[in-house]
Amino acid sequence: MFADPTGTRAAVFAAVFVALYVAHQVADHWVQTQRQADCKGRPGWPGRIACAAHVTTYTLTAGLALVFLIAGTGLRLDPWGVAVGLSISAVSHYVADRRVPLRRCADALGKNPAWLEHGGGLYALDQSWHIGFLFIAALFCAV
Repeated sequence: MFADPTGTRAAVFAAVFVALYVAHQVADHWVQTQRQADCKGRPGWPGRIACAAHVTTYTLTAGLALVFLIAGTGLRLDPWGVAVGLSISAVSHYVADRRVPLRRCADALGKNPAWLEHGGGLYALDQSWHIGFLFIAALFCAV
């Protein structure tokens, strides 16, 4: 990366991250259907299809948020950077929402099973996973 004494790159990153975070909240809690939420972690094709449908609407919501950001601010984003960023977001979201990989990570880290199952731990880990990858996605989108 090159020096940016005006802070423009940081401002672009911040704006993109906020847009992706807002899109995440809307897509994960409003756009996602109850069927997708109930089925996306199930084994086999029914679970894969439900998860793919959720990730598709999730990614479309993120893209729409970036369109609104661009339209409202005049910001210019590199289409390839946006494509890479949204792909990172989509793939990481799919992996977490299939549940087994996230649960294996939690188990490997020694997370308390009671907290995971009954204390909101799986939801907290799911959301922090998504937000961590949104940070990475925003870095690519803002290149």
